[in-house]
Amino acid sequence: MKGAIARINPSLVVVDLTHYIPPQNIAAGRFALMNACSYFPPGTVHVAVVDPGVGSGRRGVVVEFAGGFLVGPDNGLFSGVLSLFPAIAAFELTNTEYWLTPTPSSTFHGRDIFAPVGAHIASGVSPTVLGNEIDVKSLVSLSIPECEVRSTGILGSIQYVDYFGNLITNIPGVLVQGKSWSVRVGDEMIPGSYTYSDRLPGAILALVGSHGWVEVAVNCGNAKLRLQLDWLDQLVVVFG
Repeated sequence: MKGAIARINPSLVVVDLTHYIPPQNIAAGRFALMNACSYFPPGTVHVAVVDPGVGSGRRGVVVEFAGGFLVGPDNGLFSGVLSLFPAIAAFELTNTEYWLTPTPSSTFHGRDIFAPVGAHIASGVSPTVLGNEIDVKSLVSLSIPECEVRSTGILGSIQYVDYFGNLITNIPGVLVQGKSWSVRVGDEMIPGSYTYSDRLPGAILALVGSHGWVEVAVNCGNAKLRLQLDWLDQLVVVFG
C-alpha cells in the first residue's frame, strides 16, 4: 500500500495508525479510527482497511467529513468517526482511472484501490471524479450497543481489547468523574483508580483511559486473559 501511494506522490506524509487490528475485526478498526481521527490535521485522508468482504459486492467508498476524508470499504468501519463528525458527502469508488490497475486483485483492494485513491485525494483530486455520489444515509453502520444508566449503576459492555489486553468498555469516563466507583465482573469487584500504578503489579483495576472510556486493566498484566472476557461481554459500574 505504501508503494502504491509513493508511485502516485512520493512526497506525501504517511502515518501508520496501527497494524494490531485482529483479523476481520471491523469493530476494533472502527474504535481505533474513531479515537484517533481528531488528532490529525484538518484535511487528512484516512485510508482504513479491515475488509473481510474484499472482492464481494460490498462498496468501496470515499466519505468527506469535517476532519477530512475516509477511504475504504463500506462495511461499518467508518461509523465510529461518523458518529462524531457527520458525513458531508460520499462517493462510490467506480472510476478505475484512479486505481492502481483497472483489474484489481480480488483479495487486496487496499493496495489496488484504496491506497491509490487516498493518494490522489491527498494530491488534490476531487472526490467528485472518483465515482457516483451516494446518499450518506446509505453508508453501512456497525451497531455498537450503548451503555445503560440505571439507579444501581451503569450496565456496559466491552467495545475494544487493546494490544496489552486492556478491556475498553462503552461507558464514557465522564459518567464516573468525581465519584467513588468500582466495576463488577461476575462476583469480582474491581476498584476504580486514577492510574495503572495506583495498584501493585499484577493487581486488577479500573480507570478512565486516554481515549475517555472506562477500561479494566491489570497493572503490568493482561485483563483479557485474567478475566476471560472479550468483545461485547458485559460488566457493571457500581457507585459508592
